[in-house]
Amino acid sequence: MAITLAEISKLRTMTGAGMMDCKNALNEANGDFDKAIEIIRKKGQAIAAKRSDRQAAEGCILAGVNGNYAAALALKCETDFVAKNADFIALTQQILDFALANKPADVEALKAGVINGSTIQQLVTDRSGITGEKMELDMFCSVSGESVIAYVHPGNKLASIVAFNLANVENGVAKDVAMQVAAMSPIAIDPSGVPAEEIEKEREIAAEKTKAEMVQKQVDNALSKAGINPAHVDSDAHIESNMAKGWITAEQAAKAREIKVSAAEQAAANLKPQMIENIVNGRINKLFKEKTLLQQEFIKDSKMNVAQYMESQCKGLTATAFKRITLNQE
Repeated sequence: MAITLAEISKLRTMTGAGMMDCKNALNEANGDFDKAIEIIRKKGQAIAAKRSDRQAAEGCILAGVNGNYAAALALKCETDFVAKNADFIALTQQILDFALANKPADVEALKAGVINGSTIQQLVTDRSGITGEKMELDMFCSVSGESVIAYVHPGNKLASIVAFNLANVENGVAKDVAMQVAAMSPIAIDPSGVPAEEIEKEREIAAEKTKAEMVQKQVDNALSKAGINPAHVDSDAHIESNMAKGWITAEQAAKAREIKVSAAEQAAANLKPQMIENIVNGRINKLFKEKTLLQQEFIKDSKMNVAQYMESQCKGLTATAFKRITLNQE
């Protein structure tokens, strides 16, 4: 049977598939729209399965607010060309609207949500069939509070959402904090929110670094007293290179190797635990200032931290939760 342009256009409106895909599906289904829709969906499933091992590193991130609830999600694809497609962005917005209205518990619950008779996972698969690219919905987060804010960085590759302890927070202030989260990627609201195991890991790293630095300082001092430039003997390769250049003699090279071993052993045996502990504590406090939201230096005014900024704008205001998602390489 002959398939009319009007029928092809109707199917395209119903599915979002390309004109040729719609024409072929209608021909295969002998004009039956339900069968044609199923053919297009099966094609999408086949493409999704075929490309399941591909990397979906591009995509669209959107975030929004519904009352005292904010959510952000990422619909991923393979190329930036598809990520910027109006229909792809519209699908991302449609999924976000569903999330804001229904508040799913997690990304799997979101995928199982139903829009116009189709699960969200099916809608993503259908769109994959239309574009020929792997697509996946694998980032979703939300926060709730007395007031909330959502911020999407231009380009739809990065978003943050923040909850506050007070209602009716001035939008400019809330946005400033959301932009802080987006730009500085904190790991917790304050030190109490950093997992104990992560702090312990950082303490171990800081302790080893401190010990190594203290030993190296003693080694460098011993080399300098012997009339040897520490920079000329900091590695075996460097020693050989500098002897070839005539910058150090063979005798100096041998002496340097001897000093590096003996001075390091002596320094390691005389490390002061309390001094190490003090330095480690200082480094952990520095980590908190760099990585916890309230203690971070405020990006718009380095004279204050984020907690001080919020207090200066609204007495008693603080952030209670935040989330940040990105497709950028960091």
